[in-house]
Parts: sequence; C-alpha cells; structure tokens
Amino acid sequence: MAVWRSRWTPWKWELQRFADDTQRTVSVCHVPPGTSKWNTVEHRLFSFISSNWRGEPLQDDDTIVHLIARTTTAKGLTVTCRLDRRKYATGRQVSNGDMQTLRLERHAFHGDWDYLIRPRPQDRKR
Repeated sequence: MAVWRSRWTPWKWELQRFADDTQRTVSVCHVPPGTSKWNTVEHRLFSFISSNWRGEPLQDDDTIVHLIARTTTAKGLTVTCRLDRRKYATGRQVSNGDMQTLRLERHAFHGDWDYLIRPRPQDRKR
C-alpha cells in the first residue's frame, strides 16, 4: 500500500472528515512561509505580552500561561490562554487511495497554499 508521508496529509484528511460530518465546504488559506510578521493579530498582541512578562523568568509552562493570560490593553483587549497537555498521535499515515477521495479544489490564486475542501456525497464517506 502506497502511503503519503507529508505532515499536511493527515491535516487535509481530518479537514475532509470535518467537511463530511458538517456537510460544509471548508476554505483553507495558509499564510505563506516567512510572512507571519505581517499577521495583524500577532502584531497587536505580542508586544503587550512581551511587555507584560518583561523581567519575569520564564521558568515553566504554568508561568508562561499565567503571564499571557493576564495580558490586557487600554482599549480593552484581553487574552485567554490555556496549556494543552493532551497527547497527540504522531506518525499517522494516509494511503494514496484515501488521498484520492479528498474533494480538494485549489484556489486560482496561490492554489499551493489556499484551497477548498467540499463534503463528499453521503454514500462515499469513509
């Protein structure tokens, strides 16, 4: 059995399952590599988080979560933060046959990053 080994393969497979379960089309728009610095949310948020923990030793996860969670701005921005301690399966593989069942349509502009995943007909779900 041929298997896809890309780290994006399980992501697309699970998005297909979500689209099937909800009977909704999912539009995926990834930020191109190296461009997160243009993310306006990151710009607005990270400067306040950095100011909030200035001078505090980041000794453990709980300290970091607490410092992020108590971040606020004068305009009323508040932050919610929690540590996800769940264990996730690694090394998941999706077969070529399963990948061929995806209803993935690339966007006309930057189709390598952006695409739609449409729900499969009810009789074709896996």
